[in-house]
Amino acid sequence: MAKVTVYTMDFCPYCERAKALLKQRGVDYEEKRVPMDDDAQWDALEKKTGMKTMPQILHGEKLIGGYNDLAAIDQKDQLASLKT
Repeated sequence: MAKVTVYTMDFCPYCERAKALLKQRGVDYEEKRVPMDDDAQWDALEKKTGMKTMPQILHGEKLIGGYNDLAAIDQKDQLASLKT
């Protein structure tokens, strides 16, 4: 099954909420922190996802979106569709 990857940055409350929700629902994930001053990494991530905000959450190579998108999935199936 596809794994969940959460791209985060420091001092991001929505990043913390996303990680807490995944943990609460028992969904394993890999966190990848993006430093604020790493323009190359930010540019590459934006090119990959089309997003400029954090967190950016992927299930395998499929973009879930940010925290609100993750919460919407949680409302439907309590993140069961993301469990590996």
